Amino acid sequence: MKYTQLGRTGLKVSRLTLGTMNFGPLTNEPDSHTIMDAALDAGINYFDTANVYGWDENKGRTEEILGTWFTQGGERRDKVVLATKVYGNMAVDGKPAWPNHDLLSAVNIRRSVEASLKRLQTDYIDIYQFHHIDRRTPFEEIWQAIDTLVAQGKILYAGSSNFPGYKIAQANETAARRGSYGLVSEQCLYNLAERSAEMEVIPASQEYGLGVIPWSPLHSGLLGGVLKKEGEGKRRTGGRAAAELAKPEVRAQVQAYEDLLDKHGLAPGEVALAWLLTRPGVTGPIVGPRTSEQLTSALRAVELELSEELLGALDEIFPGPGPSPESFAW
Repeated sequence: MKYTQLGRTGLKVSRLTLGTMNFGPLTNEPDSHTIMDAALDAGINYFDTANVYGWDENKGRTEEILGTWFTQGGERRDKVVLATKVYGNMAVDGKPAWPNHDLLSAVNIRRSVEASLKRLQTDYIDIYQFHHIDRRTPFEEIWQAIDTLVAQGKILYAGSSNFPGYKIAQANETAARRGSYGLVSEQCLYNLAERSAEMEVIPASQEYGLGVIPWSPLHSGLLGGVLKKEGEGKRRTGGRAAAELAKPEVRAQVQAYEDLLDKHGLAPGEVALAWLLTRPGVTGPIVGPRTSEQLTSALRAVELELSEELLGALDEIFPGPGPSPESFAW
């Protein structure tokens, strides 16, 4: 495994982040523990979760699965850089949140940290992330709450997820005025097929020293060889991937992508991850394996070297927005 600094911090993290969203809903607890053991053995030290994972009436279940894994010892907790998130309504889906039981008020941040610590069976969280922007709560209040938790030793750093560029700037400018450390990471939707983050989010992250952690690196499976799997009867496409493939222009792009990599003898999913590792500002993508086999495939991407010729061909199939602001200003 290769490692890098997380943004401007002194914290070393693996070039792949283990996403745990499938633990509970799609992967049972014993299999989840097996995957985490394999990830740690392979050198992945950055684990990402959220308080709402588990979903619906099982919100919090994913954090509980990590907690029972930590209690097995073997320096598991000590070796892991643990990231979780706050923002979402912890009530059953479709039911309203009790007042102050969601978003980013100081009250909810404090309550949510305590609940996550209990589920995770740990006394601190390395990176506490805001899962979304809160348009109602000023950053002065948010940083006051975060600074208190840092002073108490319950969290070490703060990060963001799904923030636009201007909110990253606003958050860290407010932090600077208070003498707070500010955001150190941003999780954003970013992959070959969805490159809008290159316009504002990634430049803002680089400017303010945030490590970029892309989520959905395979774009809901579209970049994982979906057409070949369909043709071989190995996978039935559904959800967001099916909706995207119903668009002729998207299907043509994906077909061109798979044809290109077939000529080079490369696996589409591994190339999609390896491409992200070449991108400026990217710390490492989140991989969310449901099985140990999927984790093994993701690990191969770290050692995969993409030629300039191949990178150029990928840009032709999935062109980015171009440099900011020139691409839209001139």
